[in-house]
Amino acid sequence: MKGVILAGGLGSRLYPLTRVTNKHLLPVFNKPMIYYPLQALVEVGIKDILIVTGGNYAGEFLRLLGNGAEFGLKEIHYTYQVGEAGIADALRLAEDFADRDRIVVILGDNIFSTSIKKYIEKFLKQKEGAKILIKKVKNPEKFGVVEIKNNKIVSIEEKPKKPKSNYIVTGIYMYDYRVFDFIRKLKKSKRGEYEITDVNNMYLKANLLTYDILEGFWTDCGTFTSLLCANILVAKKLKINLKEIQ
Repeated sequence: MKGVILAGGLGSRLYPLTRVTNKHLLPVFNKPMIYYPLQALVEVGIKDILIVTGGNYAGEFLRLLGNGAEFGLKEIHYTYQVGEAGIADALRLAEDFADRDRIVVILGDNIFSTSIKKYIEKFLKQKEGAKILIKKVKNPEKFGVVEIKNNKIVSIEEKPKKPKSNYIVTGIYMYDYRVFDFIRKLKKSKRGEYEITDVNNMYLKANLLTYDILEGFWTDCGTFTSLLCANILVAKKLKINLKEIQ
């Protein structure tokens, strides 16, 4: 199984911080943001990893991570996304790298506390298809919302005005080789992007989609508020006494 980290985009919601660097190179407590998904993959034994990046500061990933020796890797693969056309558009660049193997995809701005090992093991026991990790949140309208009935997903809706539940799709996905066939069938959404939610719905329609609820804390770092939240959550995990801060 191979790992793909999606770390492109301009991070415009984090201006002016991202005027001079890629969002995924910003610090989350004591490490650059990109370290967290990379370590999550390495900790479960995945050594074949691709980072999809873009923008004006893509070269900084190579300066920071090099060939991955700091993480016990022999090499890290890199590819470049031109422009911003959505998560699925970035993932399509991983097709040759995946080479029909199964992949676990993590969005580079996702910070979470639980090892994904058991979820990957469950996915590998599936004969085919995909698995998504979901989480209950207070602001589901900002994400892809999952509707569940009788312990089965019945719908996934991207950023709905009236969410059907408080469960959302985190930025952790597991796919078989079909993912790239599905991506080729996509059309741009009203937002002008190739939506990963549409890919997940294709798996759902084919009865090939499973899910697990991600344990522990989870947040993305797409806004100043969520970036602050990520820093606090990581500090608490490291048992930093925040009350001592003057």
